[in-house]
Amino acid sequence: MIRSIRACKTAAEERAVVRKECAAIRAAINENDQDYRHRNLAKLMFIHMLGYPTHFGQMECLKSIASAGFPEKRIGYLGLMLLLDERQEVLMLVTNSLKQDLNHTNQYIVGLALCALGNICSAEMARDLAPEVERLLQFRDPNIRKKAALCSIRIIKKVPDLAENFINPAAALLKEKHHGVLITGIQLVTDICKVSTEALEFFRKPKCLDGLVKTLRDVVNSPYAPEYDIAGITDPFLHIRLLKLLHVLGQGDADASDCMNDILAQVATKTESNKNAGNAILYECVETIMSIEDNGGLRVLAINILGRFLSNRDNNIRYVALNMLMKAITVDAQAVQRHRATILECVKDLDASIRKRALELVYLLVNESNVKPLTKELIDYLEISDQEFKGDLTAKICSMVEKFSPDKIWYIDQMLKVLSEAGNFVKDEVWHALIVVISNASDLHGYTVRALYRAVQTSIEQESLVRVAIWCIGEYGDMLVNNVGVLNIEDPITVTESDAVDVVEIAIKHHSSDITTKAMAMVALLKLSSRFPSCSERIRDIIVQNKGSLVLELQQRSIEFNSIVEKHQNIRSTLVERMPVLDEATFSGRRAGSLPATVSTSSGTSLNLPNGVAKPAAAPLVDLLDLSSDDAPVPSSSGNDFLQDLLGVDVSPASVQPGTSQAPKAGTDVLLDLLSIGSPPVQNNSTPSDILSSSQDNKSSVAILDGLSPAPSGGAASMIDLLDGFVPNSPKPEDNGPAYPSIVAFESSSLILTFNFSKPPGNPQTTLIQATFTNLSPNVYTDFVFQAAVPKFLQLHLDPASGNTLPASGNGSITQTLRVTNSQHGKKPLVMRTRIAYKLNNRDVLEEGQINNFPRDL
Repeated sequence: MIRSIRACKTAAEERAVVRKECAAIRAAINENDQDYRHRNLAKLMFIHMLGYPTHFGQMECLKSIASAGFPEKRIGYLGLMLLLDERQEVLMLVTNSLKQDLNHTNQYIVGLALCALGNICSAEMARDLAPEVERLLQFRDPNIRKKAALCSIRIIKKVPDLAENFINPAAALLKEKHHGVLITGIQLVTDICKVSTEALEFFRKPKCLDGLVKTLRDVVNSPYAPEYDIAGITDPFLHIRLLKLLHVLGQGDADASDCMNDILAQVATKTESNKNAGNAILYECVETIMSIEDNGGLRVLAINILGRFLSNRDNNIRYVALNMLMKAITVDAQAVQRHRATILECVKDLDASIRKRALELVYLLVNESNVKPLTKELIDYLEISDQEFKGDLTAKICSMVEKFSPDKIWYIDQMLKVLSEAGNFVKDEVWHALIVVISNASDLHGYTVRALYRAVQTSIEQESLVRVAIWCIGEYGDMLVNNVGVLNIEDPITVTESDAVDVVEIAIKHHSSDITTKAMAMVALLKLSSRFPSCSERIRDIIVQNKGSLVLELQQRSIEFNSIVEKHQNIRSTLVERMPVLDEATFSGRRAGSLPATVSTSSGTSLNLPNGVAKPAAAPLVDLLDLSSDDAPVPSSSGNDFLQDLLGVDVSPASVQPGTSQAPKAGTDVLLDLLSIGSPPVQNNSTPSDILSSSQDNKSSVAILDGLSPAPSGGAASMIDLLDGFVPNSPKPEDNGPAYPSIVAFESSSLILTFNFSKPPGNPQTTLIQATFTNLSPNVYTDFVFQAAVPKFLQLHLDPASGNTLPASGNGSITQTLRVTNSQHGKKPLVMRTRIAYKLNNRDVLEEGQINNFPRDL
């Protein structure tokens, strides 16, 4: 069969051969052919490995397992492990056969059963067969003990509650002389300690811990043993398993950490690092040292080992060393600083992964004392670095300079170097921040504009540099020409008015300049036309060249600026005055997202617009009336007299009757109420076209242009429309509907799911549910996924969850929003089935439930 399948030249031929063989196997199964059952099973396994369905042969596996002979059992168990997994219901039928074989007198049959159980054991099988496996941990044959220990690991992962039953048998395995049994015993103890705090405390006792330390010392000092020797090191696998167990036992326990300090120092100093096996042991030793309780000398030793790793020629060793140093820097930054030069060399490595990891580590090493030499090294490397690496490198350099710069002149110098070398890789917020700093450094305006003038002569292709340069020349061009504020550190330079205009003209005509650069250049030209009257005519000619531009922005600026230069000489100097100093603190706060964006009104009050919320649709209507600045949707409270003059109505804040829940409106809200656009931006993101085209939503609105009669006071229906259109009803905060009690939708021993409910205004059929998941267990849940299903009369929409890792011990939660629409609202209550999947210690866990306790009025 295998020969004929391999001889097939096309997939169709292969499928035909497989179909023919499967038909023959089915016929043999129907005839209950026992002589060729093992051969048919072998064929099925090969067909399964090719990806074809073989479910019809599952019962044949069970029949072979039930046979008396070893060869039949062997092929049966092999088929069981390959053709089935723990999710198959038919697996329940094999539990009894496994139990019999685990008690068999033939140790090879016992080994087959243990091997199969260790591969496909489910939680139910683990509970049924745990006593047999526990008994086999004391079996006379080491091969069976080893397999029983591996099987026990599977059982504990499936049913952590059974871990306590294996504590004493596992402790006995730690005294084994056979390395195979000892390694599996150590792994079993490690897994038990991860799921059971009682076991962890048991193995931290001096009796157990001293035995582990003695075992590790014997392995380290053992003479040459041919059966365990790898590259001159005795059993590096056992070394690493022991170190991993010490890692678990020493973490968070000072006494246990003290017991293992000497042996860890011995492993770190005696292990040779010229072979890969030795490096693996050293790496695990470093990881253990960094995770146990504080010992300064040991940690310095561990970090020095990582420093040696960085000089290794193997890229993998250098990469893991950089990863470990990133963890170590939070523990002992001073020890890591000693290897700064080696880490900097890694930034220049040919391997992209090592470059990026080393750059991240350098960034963590930067502080006020070393920012200057580190920045100089990185900027020097920026000149010769690969194009694909310049983006990451410039981002880190700019962040370092901004965060740790000792003074503004150094900050400006370094940023100009970065912009000159890699200005096209710099993000917009970086050069925005530079302009803000320059604006605030009034004593450096002359120095900065001269430095930018020099830089732009040689780096005209760097877009960000050109933008900063033309902005500064537009603002401080007179300082450039008149050599104002010359510092001792700069060389003298002579720049004429024509030279300054040349730079801006080159920028506006350069092939690489985009719309933003050209628009900024035109603004700079307009400002220079006032600063340099002798060049005014030439500047006007440059501006006029864009009157026919296909880009509307440039065309509009060209026409408007030309009009200012030609016809409005009397107001030009006022229009192009220097910009006021930009508020550095406000810019930094907005950039970091710590301050909400504020839009100032004409009288100084402001409206807070949260990040991510669109400007209210009302703003264009206010702009039409020219009642405020461009960005101000709300006029100030001091504008009441102006409104009275305009409309002839009293717009003073109305008093609220006692007993009502609505707070008095501020004067700033009166115009919004008058224009029917007072709903908060979060609740109403409609555009002006929506406002002007939705007359059907408000039949009782009164057009203000038809007469200023008092509006009814009946809520949203009483809105007045200024532009002869009608706006959608705006729900008031008190009309959001009743509050609903939260419920515990699902609860297990380690996981709680809570639902909080709300209703969108004006839509009683829809319910918004905020699901909150809390993990009460001491273990972190990873790959967390929540699924839900509802009947046909409900529609369900799930938003993405806030994360997929659920912290342990209730130290955080995951939230997810569900939107449920009930087409039978008032007739049928909500009902929902849930499924929660996650990984616990790399083991898949699935929990399901049904929720019937929703509030009835949802």
